Amino acid sequence: MDTATQTPEISVLVPIYNVERYLEECLESLRNQTFTDFEVICINDGSTDSSRDIIQRFMDADKRFRVIDKPNSGYGASMNQGLREARGTYVNILESDDYLEPDGLARMYEVAHEFDAQVVKAGFYFYWSTPTPRNEYCALVPETLCNHLENPQVNREIFYSKPSIWSALYRRDFLEDNDIVFLETPGASYQDAAFNFKVWVSAERVVYLDEAYLHYRQDNEASSVNSPGKVYCVCDEYAEMDRYLRERPEKQAALQNVLTKMKYDTYMWNFERLSPELGREFLQRFSEEFRAHTDQGTIDLEIFDWWKVPDLKTIMLSPDLFFAQRTCKDEYSAVQKVKHYLDIGGVGLLALAVKQKMASRS
Repeated sequence: MDTATQTPEISVLVPIYNVERYLEECLESLRNQTFTDFEVICINDGSTDSSRDIIQRFMDADKRFRVIDKPNSGYGASMNQGLREARGTYVNILESDDYLEPDGLARMYEVAHEFDAQVVKAGFYFYWSTPTPRNEYCALVPETLCNHLENPQVNREIFYSKPSIWSALYRRDFLEDNDIVFLETPGASYQDAAFNFKVWVSAERVVYLDEAYLHYRQDNEASSVNSPGKVYCVCDEYAEMDRYLRERPEKQAALQNVLTKMKYDTYMWNFERLSPELGREFLQRFSEEFRAHTDQGTIDLEIFDWWKVPDLKTIMLSPDLFFAQRTCKDEYSAVQKVKHYLDIGGVGLLALAVKQKMASRS
């Protein structure tokens, strides 16, 4: 059959930008799959290294591999183009610095058919290749939710798991029917977050697997998770999640507070990875947005982990006070701590810190 008209069961999307060091291992892991009825769509986002040559070698050797060559426009635009050109019944996503175990596609496909699932989602391994290869298993949900059909809107644990769009199969018609696409912001920063949220808001027939086939590389220094430069990209993603939910009022009432809880955890993660100067700047935005949630009634502290509530209240009360508390080292003397508070926010901040301390003791 002509590969141009063939309809494979699975379309694997591989977004690629200057990843020559890892790309061959990634693509080879697909060529070695025990399941064979798939296409690989390599989306080359204007790579300037040898990535395009590596893609070509695989295309020359295996007609299941094809390429989309495009000018560099970022991860979201690349993935959306890949989704538009996918022909499979199911879609799988494999990042170009990760790799898949040989039976990964076969196992997920088997489960998808057995349960007529819209989504099959497996665990994964955190993977380090240096100084010696090392894998750490990551389960997404408790075992009690695995290996049978679940509705994410009923059992919501998946919303609080690490956002990940790989190690999964998605029915392509499910994605299309629910307008599940990527936010096309520049670069490659956190665009998986909103896509992931849209999936769990929309899916009602999901199977989680307490198995792992995907090796998620942690030692790629060029990875977006290692880049602190795009301070507010997470804010763009959460604005997109909020838009998607507001346009689905039948889901909003049940999931708005879930989204706000997710947002707190992500914003705190983002703050902790930034330099002190950028972190202090980001806290202002953090504070403003959560004060707005309070005013709008879109936050329920009852569903927060209890130890997070004091931090959130301090951020809303005074982001400068929270910053001072986080950066005031334990080994500081009392005089040094006073000076630290004065340097950050003056007498007013020092007075607020003292007032909060006294209130916590009463």
